[in-house]
Amino acid sequence: MAFNQERFDRLIQKLEVFANKQPHLYKLYVAFLATLGYAYIFLVLALTLGLLAGIIFLMLNAQSVNASSVKAIVFLLVFALVLVRSLWVSFPPPTGLPLQPKDVPNLYSLTNEISSKLQAPRFHHILLTNDFNAAVVQRPRLGLLGWQQNYLIVGLPLMLALPPEQFRAVLAHELGHLSGNHSRFGGWIYRQRETWYRIIQGLRQGGNEVSSLIFERFLTWYSPFFNAYSFVLARMDEYEADRCAVELTGEQNIAEALINLQVKARFLERYFWSSIYKQVETEIEPPKITYMAMQEALSQRLHEEITSSYLMEALAKKTNNADTHPCLTDRLKALGYILSYHQELAIFAPIEISAAQELLGNGLEKFIEYFSQAWREEIATPWRQKYVDFQQSIATLKDLNHKSQKQQLTLEEASQLAFLTFEFEGEEAAIPLLKEIIHREAHHASANYLLGKILLNKQDAAGIEYIEKAIDQDSSIVIEGCQTIYSFLQEQGKINEAKSYQERAINYHELILKARQERSKVRENDKFESHNVSDLEVTKLRQQFSDRPHIITAYLVQKELQYFPEKPLYVLALKREVTFLEGIEKPDHSKLVNSLLQENEFLDNVFIFILNDHLNMEKKLKRIPNSIIYQKKGKK
Repeated sequence: MAFNQERFDRLIQKLEVFANKQPHLYKLYVAFLATLGYAYIFLVLALTLGLLAGIIFLMLNAQSVNASSVKAIVFLLVFALVLVRSLWVSFPPPTGLPLQPKDVPNLYSLTNEISSKLQAPRFHHILLTNDFNAAVVQRPRLGLLGWQQNYLIVGLPLMLALPPEQFRAVLAHELGHLSGNHSRFGGWIYRQRETWYRIIQGLRQGGNEVSSLIFERFLTWYSPFFNAYSFVLARMDEYEADRCAVELTGEQNIAEALINLQVKARFLERYFWSSIYKQVETEIEPPKITYMAMQEALSQRLHEEITSSYLMEALAKKTNNADTHPCLTDRLKALGYILSYHQELAIFAPIEISAAQELLGNGLEKFIEYFSQAWREEIATPWRQKYVDFQQSIATLKDLNHKSQKQQLTLEEASQLAFLTFEFEGEEAAIPLLKEIIHREAHHASANYLLGKILLNKQDAAGIEYIEKAIDQDSSIVIEGCQTIYSFLQEQGKINEAKSYQERAINYHELILKARQERSKVRENDKFESHNVSDLEVTKLRQQFSDRPHIITAYLVQKELQYFPEKPLYVLALKREVTFLEGIEKPDHSKLVNSLLQENEFLDNVFIFILNDHLNMEKKLKRIPNSIIYQKKGKK
C-alpha cells in the first residue's frame, strides 16, 4: 500500500511511543528491517545463480546445446548482473577545502580530543566549506563491505558565528553521532538509509523489466516502512548526540549554541546576504571582501529587535516529519534549559574571539580570501546580468509611474508597475496597486497571489483567500500556493488546517506525475481528436517541413487526455523517405525528431514521432478530420 503523508505521520507517531517505551527492543526491530532488505536481494541473487548453475549442469549432462538454453543462460546472467550492479553502491566523497594538520593544528587537536573522549573514530579528512553547518560523513570505500573513510565538514560561516566553547559543543554533538558510548548503531542505521536509497535507485533504473517486476512490490512495501522506522531512530539519535555534547561541554554551551545557530542562520540568510545582493543595484561587479564583511557582522551584537524576532520564530517552530532534527524548543526542553532575558542578552553578546580565530589561527585570513574569491568568481556573470536587468527595470518603473499620472494604464502595464514597485519599493507600496488591479479584474491570478503572500507575511489570514483565487485561475501555482498557506498555518499553530494544504499539494503532485507519464508516450490504442491549431501556425509548420525534402507526410492531432485535458498534447506524426542504405538496417529517426523539437517555435506540449515503423497508426490518423497538414508534392 502506498504511503501518503497522513499515513506516514500516523505511523511515525505510533513508532515514537514504541521507541520511547522500549528503546532497546525498537533498535532490534530497526536492525531486523535493515537486514531484511539485504536478505531479500541476496535470496533472489542466490536463486538466480542456482537456476543458472542448474541449466548449465543439465546441458553438460545432456551433452547438447539448444537455443532455448542459451537464451535462458544469457537472460539469467543479465539479471544477475543487474542485481550485483545495484548492490555495488558508490558514495562520492564530500566536497570542500581540505585542511591539513600542519595548517590548523588547533582544530585537529580539538577533534582528536573529542573523538577520544567519546570513543569516536578519528577523522581522515577535515573539509572547510561555505555552509552555515557542521557534519560528519562516513564514506564506505567498498560500498556494502564498509571500510569507512571519515570526514568532518565544518562551515567557515559557522565558525565565524560561534565562540570557541559553543563550537566545541557543536563538534561534540556531531561526533556524538559516531560515539562508541551511545550512537554508533544510530550512525550505522543512518548510513543504511543512504545506502538503501542508492540500491533502490539502481534496481529501478536497471533497465530490466523482470527485475522491476520482482522487486517493485517488495520495495513498495519495504521502503516506506524502513524509512519510517529509521526516521524515528535518527531523531532519537539527535537527542543522544545532544546528550553527548552535554557530557563533554555542559548543558549551557550546547543550549546556547543551538539558539545561536537558529538566530544567526536567519540573520545571514535574510539580512546579511540580502544586503550583499542589494549592492547589484549600484555596482556592476560583485564585492571582493564578502567573507571579511561576514566576519565583522557576526562578531558584533545583533540588533536586539532582529534577534528577538528571529528567536521567537525559531522557538515557535514545531517538530515535523519533514526533518529528523527536533525543533529548537523540544531540544532545549530535553536538555532542561530554560532561557531567561539576561541569558538571551549574554548569548548574543559581541564575540571577542570566534571559533574561527582560535582554531584556524593564522590561516583564517587566507581562508576568508579564498571563499570571497570563489564566491565572486561564481557569481560574477549572473551579477552583471542582474545589474543590467535592474537598470532596465528602474527605467521601466519610472516610465510607468510617469504614464500613470497622465492616463489609466492597461491591465498588463498596471501589473508590471505593481510587481516592479514590490521589487524596488517593498510590500507596503505594492499593496494599493495590487488591490486596484484586483478591483479591475477580480480573478487576476498573479496579482491575487502576490497580494496573498504579502498579507500572510504580515500575519494576516485574509491572504489565504487571495491565494485560493489565484490557484483557481492558474493551476501551475497549486503546489507553491499550498506550501505558502501551509507554512503560515504551521506558524499560527493550526496544525490540522496546515496538514490539509500539505495533503492537497501532495495529491496534486501525484496528478502531475501521472500526467507526465500519460504525455511521455503515444500508443496505437490511444484516442485522438482533431487539432485546434490556427491556420497561421499550420502554415508555418508546412514551411518548416517543405525545407526538409525527406519528409513525405505530416499528421497533426491532439491526444485525448485523462489528466489536465485543458492543456492539450499535440501529436505530430511524420512519414519520411528512407534511402536504400537506411533500409538495410533499421533507420535512426532520433536526429530528425530532436532537430524538429529544437526548431519548434509554434507548438507547446508537442510529441513528435516517425510513422514509418507504425503503419497501423497512420491508418488511424488518416480517419481523423483535418489531420493531414502536409503532403509532399508528387507523393500520396
